[in-house]
Amino acid sequence: MMDEDLPESVKKCLDILEENVDVLANLEFDLDDEKEDELTPDMELHNLFDMTEDVAESSKLKRAESNFARRQSEDSL
Repeated sequence: MMDEDLPESVKKCLDILEENVDVLANLEFDLDDEKEDELTPDMELHNLFDMTEDVAESSKLKRAESNFARRQSEDSL
């Protein structure tokens, strides 16, 4: 009887995950944005430029990872 309940339990877990993937991704982005908002005094202009490029690239990668995870969870249903 437990073997029959397992697939239903897994489906319920996947449904809950699917409902909350966007919420979790947004929360992660918000937490990371807080870290990226910290300023370092007395930075040179070239350091600021490099940091801006790094932040933009990191943001794109995080968004791509989130979209990939969402598609994977949709495909597994």
